[in-house]
Amino acid sequence: MTNLDLYTKDKENYLPTFNRFPLAFIKGKGSRLWDADGKEYIDLLAGIAVNNVGHCHPKVVKAIQEQAAQLMHISNFFVSPQQVALSELLVKISGLDRVFLTNSGSESVEGAIKIARRYGHKHGKGGKVISMHNSFHGRTLATIAAGQEKYQKGFGPIPTGFAQVPFNDLAAVEAAIDDVTAAVIVEPIQGEGGVVPAEKAYLEGLRKLCDEKGVLLIFDEIQCGIGRTGKWFAKDHFGVQPDIMTLAKGLGGGVPVGAVLCNEKVASAIEFGDHGTTFGGNPLVAASAIATIEVIFEEQLCKRATETSDWLRGKLNELIAKHDELESVRGLGLMLGVKMKSEAKPYVMRLLEEGIVANATAGNILRLVPALNISRDELNIFLEKLDEILTETTVSA
Repeated sequence: MTNLDLYTKDKENYLPTFNRFPLAFIKGKGSRLWDADGKEYIDLLAGIAVNNVGHCHPKVVKAIQEQAAQLMHISNFFVSPQQVALSELLVKISGLDRVFLTNSGSESVEGAIKIARRYGHKHGKGGKVISMHNSFHGRTLATIAAGQEKYQKGFGPIPTGFAQVPFNDLAAVEAAIDDVTAAVIVEPIQGEGGVVPAEKAYLEGLRKLCDEKGVLLIFDEIQCGIGRTGKWFAKDHFGVQPDIMTLAKGLGGGVPVGAVLCNEKVASAIEFGDHGTTFGGNPLVAASAIATIEVIFEEQLCKRATETSDWLRGKLNELIAKHDELESVRGLGLMLGVKMKSEAKPYVMRLLEEGIVANATAGNILRLVPALNISRDELNIFLEKLDEILTETTVSA
């Protein structure tokens, strides 16, 4: 079937929640994708920061195949060696003490909110959670309550117990904390908000403030975790340890798996039956996540992401100097946003025509979140195409 055939069938049957591109991808390898018409693409989106080790990494594929042939799912009433090993790995690389495995980023944040509220109530507080303007924490009712107002329209009544304050504004957080506040949740780098990093002093200040007020600090590292920024977690750039951290996206190499990590102080508030999941952390996804983490270790992809980022930022700055349409580049590692003077989506469409998959976020931000092992040759092709598109836009204007 062709791209058009599949696109048409999709529109007939699927709930119209996605304004999809009229493309159907049928194969991926590394940082390359192929559509149903046989056209090849360079992927700079990686499933929105999911395919951190590229599409179909041989080690991840092998782990999934072998585990699928042995045991895919059991109830969480029982222990599996894969879940035990994954939990141990996550504790080791995070410095936190406890792990709860989920199926998605939204579910991870929901779990973090529940755990924080349980802790708050046990310590004589309420369940209020403070989040930041322009944040994104998921699509469930609770996570949109902690996120941007535009995602809340038409879905009322929105869950209560949430308050929002400006990002990177410590005084605003301090003013919002009251006797019923359980937690503060923040993305160390806002992804959907435009690839905006937190300031180091801000995160340090949040840690100190939360300690003083007896409030938990939650880091949402769903997009910026698992090597994406050149360290295992964005928190490692800032030297700030949260009480709770949420993960998903890059954790499983493409399979749906997430995690909530916390310290022992928080874990002590949880009792049997307080939370649960049917599929979370089953042997299949746990095996894939273990293989993904091992690939990042073995291939030194954190180091590679840092080196590639430094090189790519230099190249992008050359284009910024050449083209008035480009303003700046920001982010960490291979989580980069190129700020443009106009809407970024038309440039995303033109890049797609040229065989480059990228993404627009926050209106005028061209978001680049490729696999951590993408080659410089592939990135050079993107840079050349972007240069050509910017030049033709200038000429036509």
